[in-house]
Amino acid sequence: MAADLREGRIVIVGASLAGLRAAEALREEGFTGSLTVVGDEPHPPYDRPPLSKQVLLGQAAADSTALPMHRDPDADWRLGVRATGLDPLGKRVVLADGESLPFDRLLIATGTRARPWPKAEEAALDGVFTLRTREDAAGLAERLAAGPRRVLVIGGGFTGSEIASACRERGLDVTVTERGPAPLVGALGGTLSKLAAAMQRNNGVDLRCGVTVTALRGDGNGRFTGADLSDGSRVEADVCVAALGAVRNVEWLADSGLAAGPRGIACDAGCRAFDMYGIVTDDVFVAGDVSRFPHPLFGYQMLSLEHWGNAVAQAEVAAHNMVNPGPLRRPHLALPTFWSTQFGLNIKSVGVPTFSDHVVIAQGTLEERRLAMVYGYKGRVTAAVTVDMAKSLDYYTHLIETAAPFPPAPGASDRPLAAEIPLPSDVPDPKGLSHGPTVALTGHLPDRRLTVVQPT
Repeated sequence: MAADLREGRIVIVGASLAGLRAAEALREEGFTGSLTVVGDEPHPPYDRPPLSKQVLLGQAAADSTALPMHRDPDADWRLGVRATGLDPLGKRVVLADGESLPFDRLLIATGTRARPWPKAEEAALDGVFTLRTREDAAGLAERLAAGPRRVLVIGGGFTGSEIASACRERGLDVTVTERGPAPLVGALGGTLSKLAAAMQRNNGVDLRCGVTVTALRGDGNGRFTGADLSDGSRVEADVCVAALGAVRNVEWLADSGLAAGPRGIACDAGCRAFDMYGIVTDDVFVAGDVSRFPHPLFGYQMLSLEHWGNAVAQAEVAAHNMVNPGPLRRPHLALPTFWSTQFGLNIKSVGVPTFSDHVVIAQGTLEERRLAMVYGYKGRVTAAVTVDMAKSLDYYTHLIETAAPFPPAPGASDRPLAAEIPLPSDVPDPKGLSHGPTVALTGHLPDRRLTVVQPT
């Protein structure tokens, strides 16, 4: 059986980070059959994190962020063509150009796209951007280099905050609007979001929290000129970036019978997709940002992640399980990890900060802007976030993996025993935020509501 799994036809839909790493891993695992990789963008796989950092700062060209290939996966690359449908019975992927690709096993790694500004006419104004693709970054970098009088960033999540940081580093005036109480609050909770707000304001950002943008305005010739806010004020700006979170690319699976919905495609810990009745498939696998998978450290809730490291780790597990029989398959149990650089600070996270009821500052202080914050849920450690203290993260990773008691005992801690009393983690309902969370616990059930047909 093992030999058979290393032959046949595998199709990967999604030609970004997860798709590339899975293709490489399949060959590493000894897969000798035909391998086809489908991608809707015309470019070979490229790295997205630099788009909101080095590219916007003018330190790198958007077309210089190609991902290195660790080995040639000997794949048939179908780039610049979208998958439009999946026939699970006929085992075929339908492409936008009318072609139909047969497969023995399928890996879905279609990732996410930027959530657009909801009013199409306003989104089409010259000067209104989202940031997800190479083209997005190149166009936005060009506008920033031209020196606009002001940039409006809608959404105070990680992407919005990194864009604002790049604008200030370029010496540009920037306004950030966030419907929630502070930037990054949906990812890090209330205490650290106060530091994020202070850092933005101390670096000259015009930060407006608790407001929404009600309309984008043009000059009558299709050029963006500013925005109206819910508090009655108006922001005059030449450039607007909608940083409203991500949309998972699942629409093409609407008639596939898979458990695919707005939060992604549900799969088991071995990356095998569930159908909409919760039955696991054996020939359709999922990896990367588009997946939802259970994690034992977080109550077996389904996790949706938009993390670079998760895409790599999950792609490798999926590839392994696609070419190995049941007893040799392994679970994807990697801890979520994330990093961001903004306003001169290096923020790193491990675990799921939103899966928490209390936090404690275990090292450093908010005033120093150098600290390690530990998150707990029902008396055990579930996450840690460091600000300019990344070396401590390994210690806290171990505490999360071993379900250590919260608050943590002194170890990496540089504080006296009773220095800090745990505070409520103050994690808001994501519905009240402009930006989507980069880690989301999405409950146990597939997305689709079902009508159960009783047998007659």
